[in-house]
Amino acid sequence: MAEVLSQSEIDDLLRSLSEGSVDLDEDLETTTRKKPVLPYDFARPQKVNKEQQRTLEIIYDSYCRSLASFLSGYLRTSVAIEVLSAEQVTFNEFSNALTNPCILSIIEIAPLKGSIIFEISANIGYAVIDRILGGPGTGMKQLRDFSEIEKILLERVVTHMLAPLPAAWENVQEIRPRLNQIETNAQFAQIIAPTETTALVTMAIRVGTVEGLMNFCLPITVIEPVLDRLYTRYWFTQAKGDDDIDYACDLQTKIEKADISISAVVGRTSIMVSEFVNLNVGDVMVLDTFTDSDLEIFVGPLRKFYAKPGISRGRNAIQITKLIQREE
Repeated sequence: MAEVLSQSEIDDLLRSLSEGSVDLDEDLETTTRKKPVLPYDFARPQKVNKEQQRTLEIIYDSYCRSLASFLSGYLRTSVAIEVLSAEQVTFNEFSNALTNPCILSIIEIAPLKGSIIFEISANIGYAVIDRILGGPGTGMKQLRDFSEIEKILLERVVTHMLAPLPAAWENVQEIRPRLNQIETNAQFAQIIAPTETTALVTMAIRVGTVEGLMNFCLPITVIEPVLDRLYTRYWFTQAKGDDDIDYACDLQTKIEKADISISAVVGRTSIMVSEFVNLNVGDVMVLDTFTDSDLEIFVGPLRKFYAKPGISRGRNAIQITKLIQREE
């Protein structure tokens, strides 16, 4: 808050000015607090602020968890993925940092217009191909270009790797990623001008014992329509829903679409291993149930219903007769 002068101080100041003993310009310069001037680079304008970069990290952190879970089962080995950073760079800076050979997937993310680049380290690509073909997944000691067969395998893997992406982006924008092509030379993946600004999300990936990097290069011209939604408050608001009732309905709808296995147990019995290995067609096994007994119905691993067997429209069916309470 500025200092308030008393009437006597004002009189003394006016008297000093009239006598010429005070330089008003010099006094204002020494007493006025100057605001620091921040430099602005017009060649590289800041189009993605820190909060938007943080939101991108949250989005791709969710993507990494889903992708690591999928790849662990798909490759039958341990896979760990984590987001390292999200920053703004020019496309020229991104392309200059690439080494040949590399794996550059050019991807469309409709309804957003334009293409993005999904880059995977070559050593990770070799390890993935080796695991798919039954090898230990140790990768290559000496880098070489990918063969046509290896490129086809990579296209299939990348297509699977894009599957978790819409779920990670759903709170900001519904997208439909589609792989256009894979390039192994950075010079053939010039999707925008070198000076154009991009948002670069860098992730570390480990497949078995092989470590490498993955990058999503998002041109600003592609994600510009959703930049105003790349804020943490918007992202979490969309995740929770604007209204508790709407959120509960949305959650219920998603649960209702979940696939779950249901099995009916006709009966049980115990036999010796020697009897089991000598079973032949036509042998009869006595179960612990009767012909009029109810079947036990399991939903996943949980026993939930009793039912009667029957036929419906020419197919085997069951008719639920009783709900099993939790205490049973």
